[in-house]
Amino acid sequence: MSETNSAMTSTDITTEASSTRSSTSSTEVGSMGTGKKIIAVVGATGQQGGGLARAILGDPQGPFALRVLTRRTDSAAARELAARGADVVHADLDDEASMLRAFEGAYGAFVVTNFWAERTPEEEAARTRPQMELDQAGVAARAAKAAGLKHVIWSTLEDTRPHFEHLGSELPTLLDRYKVPHFDAKGEADNLFTSLGVPTTFLLTTMFYEAFLVGQGPRRDEDGRLALTNPMGDSALAVVAAEDIGRTAYGIFRAGARYVGRTVGLAGDHLTGVQLAETFTRVLGERVEYRPLTHDQMRSAGFPGADEIGNMYQFYAEAADYFVGVRDIDLVRRELHPDLVSFEDWLTVHKDQIPLG
Repeated sequence: MSETNSAMTSTDITTEASSTRSSTSSTEVGSMGTGKKIIAVVGATGQQGGGLARAILGDPQGPFALRVLTRRTDSAAARELAARGADVVHADLDDEASMLRAFEGAYGAFVVTNFWAERTPEEEAARTRPQMELDQAGVAARAAKAAGLKHVIWSTLEDTRPHFEHLGSELPTLLDRYKVPHFDAKGEADNLFTSLGVPTTFLLTTMFYEAFLVGQGPRRDEDGRLALTNPMGDSALAVVAAEDIGRTAYGIFRAGARYVGRTVGLAGDHLTGVQLAETFTRVLGERVEYRPLTHDQMRSAGFPGADEIGNMYQFYAEAADYFVGVRDIDLVRRELHPDLVSFEDWLTVHKDQIPLG
């Protein structure tokens, strides 16, 4: 966020809101005039927001209309959504005025920040990634409050630090004050919404099935045997299809005000390392062995971010009873998303995309 944007006062925001009403009036007439409520979706061209965008567009008789928020309105993904009837507008989480314009006239918004976003060396030097997420969540929360949104869904994760402190765990501190930065910053940002009184549902996500497409899946060892390695031990891991995050968000919007102020934990499956390996064996038609690592082995694996990923798995394992427990699959299926996809069903569709090495 620029210094100008970060210095916007509540008066500035109110003035900006008033000045943008005329620019959004055609959208309000086109969507609200048909009785549909506008949902502004951050990340609609990506994984989580894309699931919500497709759910809205796939329900033409439903109560909502889609507004796509993107920095690249000319991208192929944005053009495809526009061709299906979405309103596509330029917005940037580092530009508070643009977010306010994008939220104006909407009923609700889905907000997600991307810790792993591609950044220039200059951007990396200017602020840490957790600070970027905190700044961007603050922009979204203030803009949502100023625009008078009735329902915001914030895609979040736990702040792991209180859990590790309670457990007395020993693990490295990263970036001066974090344990798992891409978790902790999102959890810390929850208060930015609550402190402003933004009507928010907190959607606790988890590891995507898609992680198995980019290096977390089984690999061949020197003897040609397939092995799945991670530091979960005997603990269960909560996992979910990225698409189902957005589709669960759609269920929350449809459920309405009764979900404001609530936290919804989401997973599509709870599986131990052995159960993951057994699932890979069934679907791939070739034996996959589970070989657990220690958390220190993961932290010292040598790939970028290995220390953070090792800390993340330590949280998954040590806080497994809590972490899995709050991600109630049956509740989500019953109340929000009956078509929640299991890991085995997802893997059956994507098995040919798994890089086995």
